[in-house]
Amino acid sequence: MIKRENIRYRKLGLDDFAPTLLARFKRYQETTRVWYQEEGHFHVKNDHFIDEWDDGKKLLVIQELRECVASGGAVVGAFVDHELIGFANVQNELFGSSMQYVELPYIHVSSEARKTGIGKKLIELACEEARLLGAEKLYIAAHPSEETQHFYRSVGCTYAEEINQSILEREPLDIQLELTL
Repeated sequence: MIKRENIRYRKLGLDDFAPTLLARFKRYQETTRVWYQEEGHFHVKNDHFIDEWDDGKKLLVIQELRECVASGGAVVGAFVDHELIGFANVQNELFGSSMQYVELPYIHVSSEARKTGIGKKLIELACEEARLLGAEKLYIAAHPSEETQHFYRSVGCTYAEEINQSILEREPLDIQLELTL
């Protein structure tokens, strides 16, 4: 069991993105119900699938996080005994009608470390980084699972006022959310 006092949070630098960064990270999520949009309204339906990262996906995520930092964005992580158990990142690209958004492409907590407050702390740290980049809001293309949607609502997210079409096209089933900073 993970104790909150053993969790350390910090911003990651380019040297942190070794190929083994996510070696013990467990990206596992079994979904049984999802949110979806139909005729402008959101509903919940039964849908069963499992998301799990293999080693190839982990290497791809590490590369994307490294590119984020290299381009001026930020990655924040939660560690226990030097093992990454949670992370979030914000891109260094403002968009929206008044350049108010930055994207939060990733926020994940290893499956054994969920429900410990790590996700909420990572959101808080990502918001701080987004403010430093000049943003007023985080833009989040959120997994449609009922549990994920509940998490985002619990930290204050609402449906995005403006939809970023290129982000929507990457994952058309995701729910487009925003969080005012």
